[in-house]
Amino acid sequence: MNDVTAWRPRLLTGHWFAQLPLSLQDSVLAAARVRRLAAGACLFKRGDPPCGLYAVVEGAMRIGAVNALGKEALLALVEPPQWFGEIALFDGQPRTHDAYAEDDCVLIWVGQGALLALLAATPAYWQEFALLMSQKLRLAFVMLEQQSLLAAAPRLAHRLLLIAQGYGEVDGARRVIRLGQEQLAMMLSLSRQTTNQILKELELQGVVRLSYGEIEILDLVALKHRATL
Repeated sequence: MNDVTAWRPRLLTGHWFAQLPLSLQDSVLAAARVRRLAAGACLFKRGDPPCGLYAVVEGAMRIGAVNALGKEALLALVEPPQWFGEIALFDGQPRTHDAYAEDDCVLIWVGQGALLALLAATPAYWQEFALLMSQKLRLAFVMLEQQSLLAAAPRLAHRLLLIAQGYGEVDGARRVIRLGQEQLAMMLSLSRQTTNQILKELELQGVVRLSYGEIEILDLVALKHRATL
């Protein structure tokens, strides 16, 4: 589907877009374009100039960074119907991280110039975009606190819950998470061995089922309990 409006139902499954005033939804979609990326393609890199706001409607985007020694930090895999790229909308500064297509992706893209023109015409809309950024900032504070206070096992359980719930963007929780153990380990700054050990314990307890590149949640209540230990 190359028509932006054809993706509206998918976008409306996300809380942020769904709560926007109808007029703002219409304006965003009118200014938007569909972009497609092949797996492994770069959307932008740290230090690139701001280029607008994106929503993932198919596939997943890998957000992270690589240091001078080649070590990668994976912050998140952004999946439908999540939006990203709003930080540079507010400060006009270069991109803070790299964004690569984890697999073949379809994105809804609203360019920086179009967004700024829209917001200049209706300044009250700034609050809606501030809500998008504040939701992510709130999650970042929670994860920083967990990094300091929680052991590895409950941190891993909590991250699985967040991913299953679309980081709070969708209702309910999906059962199957398309995520490799190495990716999960990088997100949590854990070793692959530690991550595998925790997941194997959860599998033995009947909480999850592991397969290649996937983690299936079998007992959501038990996983929530382990996230609070």
